[in-house]
Amino acid sequence: MKKFVVVLFIIMQIGTAFAESHYTFELKKDLIIGSAAVGVFAAPFFINNPTSVPDDFEKDTINNFDRPLMYSYNGQIDTVTSIGIYGLLVLPALSLAGNIKDFNAIAAYGIMYAEAFLLIYGTKDILKSAINRYRPYCYSGEIPGDQSSEYEDSFPSGHTSLAFMAAGFLSSTFLTEYPDSKWRIPVVGISYSLAAGIAAGRILSGNHFLTDVIVGAGIGSLYGYLIPALHVKRSGSERITLTPTINGFLISVKI
Repeated sequence: MKKFVVVLFIIMQIGTAFAESHYTFELKKDLIIGSAAVGVFAAPFFINNPTSVPDDFEKDTINNFDRPLMYSYNGQIDTVTSIGIYGLLVLPALSLAGNIKDFNAIAAYGIMYAEAFLLIYGTKDILKSAINRYRPYCYSGEIPGDQSSEYEDSFPSGHTSLAFMAAGFLSSTFLTEYPDSKWRIPVVGISYSLAAGIAAGRILSGNHFLTDVIVGAGIGSLYGYLIPALHVKRSGSERITLTPTINGFLISVKI
């Protein structure tokens, strides 16, 4: 209840500072990004990498970096992190609170978030389909009955990638929209703390190795910052540009 009150208070404070959004969408650019996002999202449906379950799961086969943080399956923590990710995914709406009357801002945020979500979801599923890695709980005994179809999908952590995408998206857009807000540090700190909590929960629940969540966090943060950066309104020359090529598109960054 306290967390809900804090979020509501932040929304009320932001809502009083209405201003034109720093983000926009462009048909040509978003057709390219959107098509790429849909392509990445659809790609895993065409990847088939069947594996056979080994007779024995030996912990000695796990690298020394991951081995210390291997846990048995914990259904309660699994459920908490699965519910928590849905809550974190809606938090980026805080950045839109001050521009809620601007239809163009709503459209821009909707397009940006859809692109980031499709890209992160497709990327993590491509990696899961191409790289078969058994979850840590496989090395602690029998595979839980309700996990019989996902035991080889350890790498990378999907929950973590989505959590850090949401945290990165919120942090990036909030700092851009409200550079003078006193809530800058709390919003960034809370969003990343929640994302880190979900990552830790995925390890403690026995679903993932440490490297699974590290890679997931990296992928999520990349898309969480990149997509909003590609939609910042132009002011002179753009720092990040998207150029179509024969084989896809080229992203260039001016430093």
